[in-house]
Amino acid sequence: MSWTDDRVEILKKMWGEGQSASQIAKELGGVTRNAVIGKVHRLGLSNRTTAGAAPAKTEPKVKSAPKVPAKAKAAPPAEPEVDANSSKPDLKTEPAISPNAVRPPRNQIIPAGQPLPPQPSANEISPEALAKVNEIEKKAKKLSLMELTERTCKWPVGDPATEDFWFCGLPVKQGKPYCEAHVGVAFQPMSARRDRRR
Repeated sequence: MSWTDDRVEILKKMWGEGQSASQIAKELGGVTRNAVIGKVHRLGLSNRTTAGAAPAKTEPKVKSAPKVPAKAKAAPPAEPEVDANSSKPDLKTEPAISPNAVRPPRNQIIPAGQPLPPQPSANEISPEALAKVNEIEKKAKKLSLMELTERTCKWPVGDPATEDFWFCGLPVKQGKPYCEAHVGVAFQPMSARRDRRR
């Protein structure tokens, strides 16, 4: 379908009368509503004249409930009372935090290639589990990342930034990513962890 001069004139006339793009498309035939909208915009007809448009219906006025007077504004918060004999303010009110307040320091960022400090979880391992892990790591296959499979223990040993870094590689415990010894370290019962913290 091409936009002939006759079809463009029909489009302009119907658009000026306030007809919808769907109605115009149906009248012209062989053209979609979206094609009509596109042509309207290309012709610069997007602003409709309101002459042919149906007058807007006026809504009947509904009586509204009488307005309730607004509550009085709340008084500003009182300043904390300071005892004349004490230099401490009343502790019941919270002090305002200034934007320049000292914030707690962030954890130190360790550059790549440097060994990591001991992690707190390493201190929580029971001596029995640690001894078992040390025995197992003597028997470990010492696999690289590329040698790991779904059936090999993925417990990392050493510092990843050094050449001495490896993975355990022993057969995994059913449904776990680690061998039996490393599962004992990684998945500890909640009660055992609580007892060690005390």
